[in-house]
Amino acid sequence: MPRKEGKISLSLEKNEEIIDKFNGVQVKWRFASKNIPSKYIQGSDPYNPVVKSEIRFFELSFHKKHKEMILNEYMQHILAKAKEMKEKKKTLKLYTLKYERMPGRKGDMWQSVNLDHPATFQTLAMDSEMKQKIVEDLERFVKRKEYYKRVGKAWKRGYLLFGPPGTGKSSLIAAMANYLNFDIYDLELTEIRGNSELRKLVISTGNKSILVVEDIDCSLELQDRLAQARAAAAQSSRHIHLPQYQLTLSGLLNFIDGLWSSCGDERIIVFTTNHKDRLDPALLRPGRMDMHIHMSYCTPCGFKMLASNYLGITEHPLFFEIEELIERSKVTPAEVGEQLMKEEVPEIVLRGFIDFLEAKLEEGREAEAEARRVAQAAEGGNKPEDKQGKSKKQEDRGNQQTLMLQ
Repeated sequence: MPRKEGKISLSLEKNEEIIDKFNGVQVKWRFASKNIPSKYIQGSDPYNPVVKSEIRFFELSFHKKHKEMILNEYMQHILAKAKEMKEKKKTLKLYTLKYERMPGRKGDMWQSVNLDHPATFQTLAMDSEMKQKIVEDLERFVKRKEYYKRVGKAWKRGYLLFGPPGTGKSSLIAAMANYLNFDIYDLELTEIRGNSELRKLVISTGNKSILVVEDIDCSLELQDRLAQARAAAAQSSRHIHLPQYQLTLSGLLNFIDGLWSSCGDERIIVFTTNHKDRLDPALLRPGRMDMHIHMSYCTPCGFKMLASNYLGITEHPLFFEIEELIERSKVTPAEVGEQLMKEEVPEIVLRGFIDFLEAKLEEGREAEAEARRVAQAAEGGNKPEDKQGKSKKQEDRGNQQTLMLQ
């Protein structure tokens, strides 16, 4: 049984045969092996070569009058089925940068773990129309290989996910990976030593993958600060010449839509940010991020999805009151999920959640009132009531002086 699979995998023993039929033609497969002189084969580990003393292969037999049909149709059918089965059995991987990495082979740049994130589009607490729109966009993308080739564009798609923390940006990326059966490459810009290393990392990623750059605004700001610090250190030390590594905005743009972006097929690039307004306009222009997805606060539709996931219920008398409160409060799906996990009895959970939402609304009102007080205090003596107070005091003093003169 393959790893993470629930189906039994069947295989042939040596010299065992199996009969297949295709378009009414019978063919015979035999699993054979042949001993060869032992030799060392270089594997992924250069210090532990593999010793090979046997060759294993399949022998296909058929009547020679069907040769053209077997080679042109049957073999293509076999290859397509093999690819389909391999994709179904694929174990998704999450790749991160190695701390000590060398620019040689792919294995020296990235390290991976199995991606076991359970998020799917069915469990995401998003607006149903937005989810449907994303799914349709993904399906259209993976089916348009010839279209991209015909129009002369790299077979890639860019998504910008923006919104407050806790609104499900990472869960959406995991759902996209599970839906497409794509690996994820987590590209941490703060760990990249310049544009040249970025190019090498892009080249070393595999096809059918999602490249993720999280908190793009913070990453670029940190890179700028590091570059300024290196420049200052270089000026202060006259005799020490250190290599200047810097990841620039132009280097990042080449990564998105320059020549290096075409190094591979079926690539998806995802940027996330909590503050879209802080991004450079060059990152947002059409053709770079194809789809901008606003990850908003929890909606009534999202709450119902979370209640179904966490509590196993789709209807409840308290839902109407909760939905009204959610529309007036700014609560993230992460906060909703945390509240729904506190108890197991739906009635207790929902009443506790109502108390949480009411407290959230009260906090919001207090924060608004405090902001107004701070704004008024900042105005100082220019406030209307202060002016009225001053004019009234001046009028009183004038009246006193008039009485004294009289």
